[in-house]
This record gives sequence, C-alpha cells and structure tokens, in this order.
Amino acid sequence: METWLTARLDLRRAKGQNHGRMKQELRYAIVGSGALGGYYGGKLARAGGDVHFLMRSDLDAVRREGLTIHSKDGDFRLPSVHTYGESREIGLCDVALICLKTTSNAALPEIIPPLLGPETAVVTLQNGLGNEEFLASHFGARRVMGGLCFVCLNRTGPGVIEHLGHGRLSIGEFKGPPQDRTMRVVTDFQRAGIEAKAVQSLITERWRKLVWNIPFNGLGIAAGANVAQVLGEAHLEAEARALMAEVIHAAGKLGYAIRADFIESQIESSRTMGGYRSSSQIDYEAGREVEVEAIWGEPLRQARAAGAETPGLEALYALLRGLVGNRA
Repeated sequence: METWLTARLDLRRAKGQNHGRMKQELRYAIVGSGALGGYYGGKLARAGGDVHFLMRSDLDAVRREGLTIHSKDGDFRLPSVHTYGESREIGLCDVALICLKTTSNAALPEIIPPLLGPETAVVTLQNGLGNEEFLASHFGARRVMGGLCFVCLNRTGPGVIEHLGHGRLSIGEFKGPPQDRTMRVVTDFQRAGIEAKAVQSLITERWRKLVWNIPFNGLGIAAGANVAQVLGEAHLEAEARALMAEVIHAAGKLGYAIRADFIESQIESSRTMGGYRSSSQIDYEAGREVEVEAIWGEPLRQARAAGAETPGLEALYALLRGLVGNRA
C-alpha cells in the first residue's frame, strides 16, 4: 500500500533538472496564518486545496469557529480547516508558504525543517528585501521562491479576515526563470480565484512593490495618515510621489528597470483603497514590531551600494527608526 511518504520517495527518484516532478495535488503549509496567510490559504482551501494552517494565537478560536473571510468579492466561511500549533504536526508538504512578518524570521530555521521533503518549495510572500536570501542561506537556494502580493487585508479578530480590495499575486523563482513548479503554484491560485502570474525576474517585482510600500507604509507611520489621507493632502501626495521616484531610480541603478509612468498607475490604483491603513501602520499603532529593516533599511542599503541618491528614503528610514525605537 502506497503511503504519502513512499510517494515522496518516488518523487525524489524522479528528480530531474527542472526541480523534480511534483505530485498531482500540492500539499500546502501556511506558515503564519494572520491576514495574509488566512486570506490566501483560505482561498486555496475553499477551492478544494490540500491546505494546512500553522497558527499560534488564533489556533483555538479557528478550531472552534472556523476561518471567516469578509471580502468585497463575496464573504465566505470555512467551518473546518486543518490547523496546527507546531509545524512537526503538519509534516512534509510540497509548498511551505511563508506569511509571517519579517520580524519573525529568526524563528523560521526552527519552524521550517519539519515541513521539508526532498522537493519542498519554500515560498515567501513577505514584504521588503532580503527574505529569499535569508531562506536560501538556511534551506538552499534551489528550494526558494517568492511571491508579491498587492492586496488590502486586515485581521479584525481571531480567524476573521477583512479583504478590502485587490489581491493579485506575482510569483517567481529566487534564481532563474519560472519552472514547472512555479506554474503549478500559479495555477492553484488561479483556480482559487486569485489573479496570479509567473514572473521572469522576482527581484524586479520586489522593487516594483517597494514603489508602493515605501511611501504608503512609511507615511502611514510618520504622518499617521491612511491611504486616502495621503492622497488627500497635497504635500503628502507630493512626498509619496517623490519617494516612488527615488525607489525607481534606485532599482534602475541596480539593473531593475521600472518605467516612470508606473508611479501614476500606482497612485490611481491607490485612490480606490479609500481609508485603508497599511499593515505597518496598524502594527505601529498597536505597539507591535514594525518591519523597518525589510521595507526601508535593506532597500536603502542596496541603493547606497549602487550609488543611488535617495535623500527622501534616507530621511524616512531615520525617522521610522527613531519613532519605533522611542516607542520601545
């Protein structure tokens, strides 16, 4: 009788140059089941996916009440989902989807190993720069993929996620172009009703996301302003546009070309968000850790190394470090 473990052994024997062959249905572990993991994992589970949620604070509530998504695309509730308090309880999976905040990365070397079979892909949906490199240093570069989420989400209670808008995913390999496994993951998200695509250059997409994250997350903290307020005040909108231009300039210096008109498309998309508060703003106002280094620090260090002039980013980073440090 074939077990899941013997199937994984057969998979290892069939390993080829294209990261190996994956079994028909992918088994997902959602590492970090807050707003991000709850939403994307919930969509996969609703579509019939084999999805397993690693939870801490919400574990008991979700086991009792299930997972609830309030969405502009239609509310849904999953009365019963696979939930676990420890990754060893999940066991081997095909895809470990990292949805923790980057401030928790130090825990990943302990969390991830029980999930790893010979061909397990480790996919980070985290913000900022440096996450793929961190994962590669611990689990090997060939395992690592990344995803960029453009989505408005808030966790409003234990096991309750508010989806306010957007949701598209760009998924790519840490090293090299898309592989068969990349397309398998993209297809699973598409079947779950998520606008998803594979990208040729993951790092370029990371810089494209920073064009939005650096100004709007940063001004959310520094000015205490939600998206509508940033765009409703001429001086704040001008500051956001200037920061966007600096990010595009830095990306270009590093060899990642982003068109200048991307700024206007991001501004116009943001106008549909209303009073959305970024996760960084919510974390700061709630007294939680903020992803200062991943979102502002590492991009600034890379910009400096490339010789890019980014005075606005430098000032914002210093201000955020001071605000977060003084609060602590």
